[in-house]
Amino acid sequence: MKSLILTVQGYSIGVEYENYICLTDMAKAAADGNRPADVIKNWLRKKETVDFLSVWESINNPIFKVVDSDHFRQLAGNNGFTLSVDAWVEKTDATGMYTRKGKTGGTYAHRDIAFEFGSAISASFKLYLIKEFQRLKEAESNVNNVEWNVRRVLAKAQYHIQTDAVKDYKIPNLGIPQERHFIA
Repeated sequence: MKSLILTVQGYSIGVEYENYICLTDMAKAAADGNRPADVIKNWLRKKETVDFLSVWESINNPIFKVVDSDHFRQLAGNNGFTLSVDAWVEKTDATGMYTRKGKTGGTYAHRDIAFEFGSAISASFKLYLIKEFQRLKEAESNVNNVEWNVRRVLAKAQYHIQTDAVKDYKIPNLGIPQERHFIA
């Protein structure tokens, strides 16, 4: 269910739920013969990555388990340390990333995290990704503004039609003169 597609340096990258970008699609740009899942796992092994994810979750997720993330922060960067997105989400109640299994599956991350992952691919990839995402959001905004403006104009016209109908047909003329002149 990739609702939107970004094209960055020739790679198609899916976007779901407006702000979650497919890391699996992004990792194809850096795979260099490796599986995209391995690129993501190698990125998750880094201490800087785990620190970033912990801070991001602390800011954006009120149910984030900070104590459990500290365990990962202590182990990150060690040679034997590996971390999967599923393990990170399960142990810490993280909401910034998720995985979906199956043919159209992949690893998705909030745009802030995806932009950080873009840095692991290359600085130019990250900048093009940000530019393309901004272009997409501006296009969506323009469509929403047009829709809002059309609704506003229709509502205004409907108001006049309804008030005129009430005046013309709904107010009965009971034989009372419209103007009353009082003589004092």
